[in-house]
Amino acid sequence: MSVSFLLSRGDEPPIKIPAIGLDLFVRLPPAISGGEFCFIETINAPGAGPPRHRHREAEIFRVLEGRYLYEVDGRRFFAQAGDVVSIPGWAAHGFVNVTDAPARQYILMAPALDAVAFFTELAGVMRDGLPDTAALNATPTARWV
Repeated sequence: MSVSFLLSRGDEPPIKIPAIGLDLFVRLPPAISGGEFCFIETINAPGAGPPRHRHREAEIFRVLEGRYLYEVDGRRFFAQAGDVVSIPGWAAHGFVNVTDAPARQYILMAPALDAVAFFTELAGVMRDGLPDTAALNATPTARWV
């Protein structure tokens, strides 16, 4: 077994997607885990979150600050600081920060997603606001699904 090490100092600039109130930091890129997983940190603006979506990667969320309303395959529930939420791959899901302050969470995605490339591309697609679903699925970002 091989062990890799990366020190993430936390001073990297975020990938910003204002259309969904997101600042995202890639804390552990896929290359470090051999493609097994990636680890990201998100800061979500009050009342903001991604639209419902699905993808092949499973996600484990650890809420660090704030409170979120999650929806996973039609089931809604709240998660707050200290809670852990596990979402299997291909489950339709979304979440929104339900507080009046920024909320923060860590997310482990497995298998790994090239989060820098994906979210940078998504920021470009959403630079003028949130496109409709058909337009979003017709963009190059759809190749990530």
